[in-house]
Amino acid sequence: MPELSLLRMPNVSRRDLLTAGAALAAGAGILPSGADASIADLTQSGTMVPVRLQVNGKEADLLLDVRVTVLDALREHLDLTGTKKGCDQGQCGACTVHIDGQRVLSCLTLAVAVQGQRIDTIEGLAGANGGLHPMQQAFIDHDGFQCGFCTPGQIMSAVACVREGHAGSDTEIREYMSGNLCRCGAYPNIVAAIRQACTQMPGH
Repeated sequence: MPELSLLRMPNVSRRDLLTAGAALAAGAGILPSGADASIADLTQSGTMVPVRLQVNGKEADLLLDVRVTVLDALREHLDLTGTKKGCDQGQCGACTVHIDGQRVLSCLTLAVAVQGQRIDTIEGLAGANGGLHPMQQAFIDHDGFQCGFCTPGQIMSAVACVREGHAGSDTEIREYMSGNLCRCGAYPNIVAAIRQACTQMPGH
């Protein structure tokens, strides 16, 4: 395969491959339209680009490698550690956030790709006065967590479950929530929490 033969070439370093890959990704459209940086600029500058993110109603200007995910931008650059890094492969759901109202796996989403879009994390779910969101309260009421590691992602997916109209039955809830894993096995309590919250969330 071409990739393997390229790796065996003595004059190509791993850094060169990563830089080239990031540049190709940018050229393929991962960077938002209208981005100022060209592929050449990215390569020459070590692939660092200015990124403006809208997180929980606030704007944040960052200088990031184009390969930085939304998850790492939140945790390592904005100190918003409520969103958890579990598998880092899009398999566990612990990193779930909302982008423009849709649930997204932040570990698989590049920060440069979501400029101009609204990012909501577990930290921004509570009301302006600090009151808990109905889904957060329901998780407490029904013991929808044990160790708590997966809970932020569970709650963010649960809110999307209700908003998108997938909370009509326990079976429908389980199907929608199947991408969020709980090693403690709190699934029945999570379903009960969602059933409670869907009667209390505005518009439902």
